[in-house]
Amino acid sequence: MILFPAIDLKDGACVRLVQGDMAQATVFSQDPAAQARAFETQGFEWLHIVDLNGAFAGRPVNASAVEAILAAVKLPVQLGGGIRDMATIEAWLGHGVRRVILGTAAVKTPSLVREACQRFPGRIAVGIDARGGRVAIEGWAQTSSLATLDLARAFEDAGVAAIIHTDIERDGVLCGMNVAATAELARAIKTPVIASGGVSSHDDLRRLKAEEGSGIVGVVCGRALYDGRIEAKVALRILGETIPPP
Repeated sequence: MILFPAIDLKDGACVRLVQGDMAQATVFSQDPAAQARAFETQGFEWLHIVDLNGAFAGRPVNASAVEAILAAVKLPVQLGGGIRDMATIEAWLGHGVRRVILGTAAVKTPSLVREACQRFPGRIAVGIDARGGRVAIEGWAQTSSLATLDLARAFEDAGVAAIIHTDIERDGVLCGMNVAATAELARAIKTPVIASGGVSSHDDLRRLKAEEGSGIVGVVCGRALYDGRIEAKVALRILGETIPPP
């Protein structure tokens, strides 16, 4: 199982939000590229980057910070936030992003997801940000009437590389993951699932690892890594362990 350290970008800095609230941003680094290098040195295999400003604006805003990260590390990067059209997808993949995450676009223009998956096999993920079982869009500012599972199932035959499932109500508050809901989603679909939101301890990672057989292939972790609640070496060891089937 892969642990994706999160670099959330707001006004060029590396921050963490509380439940997606831009007014509740804690700055952890003014140098995102340096933070990316630190994660690479710690042994992580991927980076998860979100352009927070871009998610609200509907277009890339922190492009210079993303480009600095891409130039600073060799790790594969998955990127989301403000990616709403094919030109932006092509541009980021051309700049070296390994995987693009489509969230709002998956709800508003699902045909874009399908076309992108056909043109760029294995390089398109769908971000499903859930609040009360419903999909949130526009940087989590709006909650749609669409159920999480319905959106995930809508792309089962599209060739999506992964579903990144974020529990907004737990994101950034260090209250523990909703492992059961994520595992339930993973069992209900064939697309691999990456968990996100609420990781607060090594025990959270152990509980998630125990559900690996459900189809969960990774987990995004942010604040708990930054404040030291989760240690890179311990986390990577936990997720790298082989758990025998029951």
